[in-house]
Amino acid sequence: MRALVRLVDRLLRRRMGVFEFCTDPECILRLEFSTAPHKLILSSGEVPKGAPTLVPHLWNERVPKMGPDGADLAWAVRLGRLYRDSLRKAAHWLVAQSDAPEVRAVGGATALILLGEGSLRSLQRLGYEVFPYQNPLGRFGEFWQNLYTWVLMWTFNPTSLRGKSIGGMRRAEAWIPIEEFLRRYGPKA
Repeated sequence: MRALVRLVDRLLRRRMGVFEFCTDPECILRLEFSTAPHKLILSSGEVPKGAPTLVPHLWNERVPKMGPDGADLAWAVRLGRLYRDSLRKAAHWLVAQSDAPEVRAVGGATALILLGEGSLRSLQRLGYEVFPYQNPLGRFGEFWQNLYTWVLMWTFNPTSLRGKSIGGMRRAEAWIPIEEFLRRYGPKA
């Protein structure tokens, strides 16, 4: 069953245009060029619906495995370091791409459960501005997104499911204005 989930995940990534931008085995992100799903009101100003965005995706195979007792402080610190380092790699890669679209924001919808109880504060410390998420298909669409997230967790890091349920997942939109992203993570940071 896990092999089937890996296959479906690979096919969905290909269909969505999610790509690997870095060969460093410590990089835990893949990227996707997309567009703003709606008008974003960020601290740096407005990003119109349809403007180019960069969406980071966790590289599930590279996310550190939790120990048998689940997440602990050492795991959380390591994950945070890998995520920040991966954002730096993404920023450097983006700056080096002469043919990349003129990205206005970095981010997208995320399941807060993936980062634990302090996920909102963690995202904000990384520079993200966090907003409520509304799936275009309502609770029906959110259920299917949560189910897919749960199945990915079961496939790639089953210990992470301890004490979590599909119904307990909350989603949010997390965005960093491109200027802030490059200031924090780019070559001049």
